[in-house]
Amino acid sequence: MRTLVLGGARSGKSAHAEGLVAAEEAVTYVATARRVTGDREWDERIAAHVARRPDSWRTAEAPDTAALRRVLGEVPDGGSVLVDDLATWLTGVLDDAGAWDRDPAALEVVAARCTELVDAVTGCAGRVVVVSAEVGLGVVPATRSGRLFRDELGALNARLAEVCDEVVLLVAGLPLRLR
Repeated sequence: MRTLVLGGARSGKSAHAEGLVAAEEAVTYVATARRVTGDREWDERIAAHVARRPDSWRTAEAPDTAALRRVLGEVPDGGSVLVDDLATWLTGVLDDAGAWDRDPAALEVVAARCTELVDAVTGCAGRVVVVSAEVGLGVVPATRSGRLFRDELGALNARLAEVCDEVVLLVAGLPLRLR
């Protein structure tokens, strides 16, 4: 079973995703965020997520594609994995590729990393829950980088929705089942 949980900022998407696997015995929580030295507010956000997780959950940090693919490939049949979230993962992919200026070669690297992620989710032997931001419902971003991020994340979300058995959108804390 593969589930994609989408939502805007502070929509409750992470808490909802955690609830989907809360009863499972073996859960691997995959943190995609990169630590930012000196960013106290970011550290507090990460700490709040950590505090919500049961002690029995294993945490794997996977801020890059290779680590994320490895963790998804290690989930045993009968195990569960929660990936939170793809917006922070994609930001790192865009950074690593140097794609913010829309260099065609860099965008090809980003596309390849997204394909690797979709393939890893598809091939995971266990239960997969993936959290991602839905950023396409608002205004058109004023900056070139903002538009690039919105477009790339929207395309990635659509590709993942194609391979997931269940897709849920959180709005104001309420889950809306799309599939």
